[in-house]
Amino acid sequence: MKSISTILKPLEPDFKIFQEKFADYLKTDTPLLDKILDYILKQKGKQIRPALVLLSAHLTGDVNERTFRGAILVELLHTATLVHDDVVDDADMRRSLPSINALWKNKIAVLIGDYLLSRGLLLALDNQDFAQLTILSRAVKEMSEGELIQIEKSRLLNTTEDVYFRIIQGKTASLISSGCEIGGLSNTTDAAVLQSLRELGQFLGIAFQIRDDLFDYISNDDDIGKPIGLDIKEKKLTLPLIYALKQSSEKEVRSIKRLIEKGRKAAEFEAIVDFIKEKQGVEYATKVAFDYAERAKERIRMFPESIYRESFLDVVDFVVNRTK
Repeated sequence: MKSISTILKPLEPDFKIFQEKFADYLKTDTPLLDKILDYILKQKGKQIRPALVLLSAHLTGDVNERTFRGAILVELLHTATLVHDDVVDDADMRRSLPSINALWKNKIAVLIGDYLLSRGLLLALDNQDFAQLTILSRAVKEMSEGELIQIEKSRLLNTTEDVYFRIIQGKTASLISSGCEIGGLSNTTDAAVLQSLRELGQFLGIAFQIRDDLFDYISNDDDIGKPIGLDIKEKKLTLPLIYALKQSSEKEVRSIKRLIEKGRKAAEFEAIVDFIKEKQGVEYATKVAFDYAERAKERIRMFPESIYRESFLDVVDFVVNRTK
């Protein structure tokens, strides 16, 4: 499989400009704020979301200043949610490095997340990018709803497949979908084109999250930079487990749910993983992820052939085949 750096090679000139603009936009006159924001810049991940904004712009025309603002807005929002998530989850690590809350405590981490979100809002308002702001505001609403539904269902251990898809559509796919739409919006207002990009992002986001959820069962800590079994420990029922439970008798379901409730010992976790594998939950979730990836590819192929379209198709393959 191609690496993400190889896949995004055609974007190098645009991505360099984006990163320079992103870093410049985060500069402040407050020493503590500058120190923390500099730390955030140094621990950046693959930055797939802003890359999708740039690729979507190339599918519909050229990258322009509005595209760069959209990419910055998406990355600001995504980073803000990660900082807040680490506070909510009491996570000490982010991408194999200490999280903001681990280094500067929860109060500062919450304020940093708020600051990043406000900078994104101001970027859109100052440039009258009202359509971008509407799209991202909708994404924030859906992300919050998705997380809240997941919290509610984890307490009851009664997540169904339909509810699971509603959760991941909100918490993951909504932002990826918004990024694709915003990229296209920098070149066109054609409703059909924007809908195709929105759906492309939705399908890609769902495939991304299913693959992410599979790491709880098929990886090790070193592969993914976070503890395995975390979803089970937090009583989050994801697709492999939901499917396995659906194939089981009432007695088996009660037994597994008791293990999840206890879920603190390695042996209990291993028993749950063995149950999921026995019921072919991993195979089922993998197939569903690839089905959504193919639906994303169908939307990409609606656009004219170009090196950027090929890169986009490769991004989809990377998302469903990645190991971390």
